Amino acid sequence: MEGSKAYLKIPRDRVGALVGPSGSVKAVIERKLSVGLQVESETGAVQITLLSTAEDPTVLFRAKEVVTAIGRGFAPDHAFRLLDDDEIVFEVIDLREIVGRSPSDLKRLKGRVIGKEGKTRRIIEELSEANISVYGHTISIIGYPDQDSIAREAVSMLIRGSLHGTVYRFLHKKRRELKKQRLQLWEPTYKS
Repeated sequence: MEGSKAYLKIPRDRVGALVGPSGSVKAVIERKLSVGLQVESETGAVQITLLSTAEDPTVLFRAKEVVTAIGRGFAPDHAFRLLDDDEIVFEVIDLREIVGRSPSDLKRLKGRVIGKEGKTRRIIEELSEANISVYGHTISIIGYPDQDSIAREAVSMLIRGSLHGTVYRFLHKKRRELKKQRLQLWEPTYKS
């Protein structure tokens, strides 16, 4: 598998975030996943090469997810969640598939998800424990499958026109359910 490659393109204005100060972000991705990254700053083209030290060929796909996440507006530390746990998922919702290419509709839907001064996005993140990025024509989510599911449903509700209050109630309810599930995992089971 050595030498296997993946190619993708990220927005040019996200190249700096991918490379990082003095190449620090790129270096973390390369070191943790045993891949090489070649980044073309003029076009945003990225080539990911699997190195001989890679023990698992699936790291090429994970590297592609991390690069894509940074390209879709995530801060590198949020994208690095994908490096730290195989259970973490990354999902991109393309708003153009929902409303077409109308700039005014895209702006309206992004505004509903972001909320006034970022309030709605912040509440979705706090209550679902997922990370959300609204960038360009996409809304992206990073989190465990249950976190992703809750955040995705909240975003879908907003896109379909649900009132923000309805979405907040949904999120609070799901938050309670998550806490209850976690408590049940830690409760000892006694047999009499």
